[in-house]
Amino acid sequence: MRRLLIAAMLAAGFVTAGCSQQVSKPAAAPTTAASYFDNTGRADAWSGGARMIPIKTPKGEFHVWTKRVGNNPKIKVLLLHGGPAATHEYFEVMDSFLPAEGIEYYYYDQLGSFYSDQPDDDSLYELPRFVDEVEQVRVALGLDKDNFYLLGHSWGGILAMEYALAHPDHLKGLIISNMMSSIPAYNEYASKVLMPAMDQKVLAEVKAIEAKKDFKNPRYMELLIPSHYEKHLLRRPASEWPEPVNRAFAHLNEKIYIPMQGPSELGASGKLVNWDRSNDLKSIHVPTLVIGAQYDTMDPQHMEWMSKQIPGASFVLCPNGSHMAMYDDQETYMKGLIGFLKK
Repeated sequence: MRRLLIAAMLAAGFVTAGCSQQVSKPAAAPTTAASYFDNTGRADAWSGGARMIPIKTPKGEFHVWTKRVGNNPKIKVLLLHGGPAATHEYFEVMDSFLPAEGIEYYYYDQLGSFYSDQPDDDSLYELPRFVDEVEQVRVALGLDKDNFYLLGHSWGGILAMEYALAHPDHLKGLIISNMMSSIPAYNEYASKVLMPAMDQKVLAEVKAIEAKKDFKNPRYMELLIPSHYEKHLLRRPASEWPEPVNRAFAHLNEKIYIPMQGPSELGASGKLVNWDRSNDLKSIHVPTLVIGAQYDTMDPQHMEWMSKQIPGASFVLCPNGSHMAMYDDQETYMKGLIGFLKK
């Protein structure tokens, strides 16, 4: 997820508009509409499925926001957004696909994100505590090994891998979306593949801004949006980016994002700079789907390699997609995801 993107887009003169991509309607679900939308016995029915879940931390109790959509006793998907500290909002694209397949799913803003509590304490924004938070959310939502699927996108993919290694007995399935298993490998890919492919004059100017630590300079995003984001983050003109994506970026919490991800938009640093679980993928023994994209900020070959390290895992490549492949290669992404969930 990317820092100050909406502000920079406005400064560059971009205007928000709906995404124009059309996708064929998915096949009818075997679950009836009456059963899928039946809220009988659901304590969250009065609030439209939304709940604030209490989370215990070393610094006290806080609350995180979740929202359930639908009912399916066998398939319940918890969505882990990227960032760190973006929001669930860009996952709203799921509304166009998962209900028609009878799949129950949960939106969720992690602690520090826009719809949840945002305690100003850096010690809370560490990977092990986030893993514990996901476990507390799972328990509160009543998800278990017979129905619990965890989908993590980008930073959420890091969190999903860590959760699968820490709590495999609670999972029915895992989806790692658009995330490599190593930040050092990601930084190497950015340095050796993505940066050389950029206009070198643009890259030099971007590097000069970064060297001065002038990250709030509007010119920084004016350069990166057409030369990097529209090629590798979401392959549409920024003026056509879908409203849920723009809303999620606008709500990004920089106080968490920058210390964890780092200030540069051409690589990662911060607390996550040395994170690497490549050697531990073989220890993930739940059914797993890895989703990558040809034009992703993440190396698609590395993500395919990941699927071969996880016993029995499968891989979906979105040939027309980028980091937000659920938008710019929807048919491939959703067909692969739904097929895995209903297998």
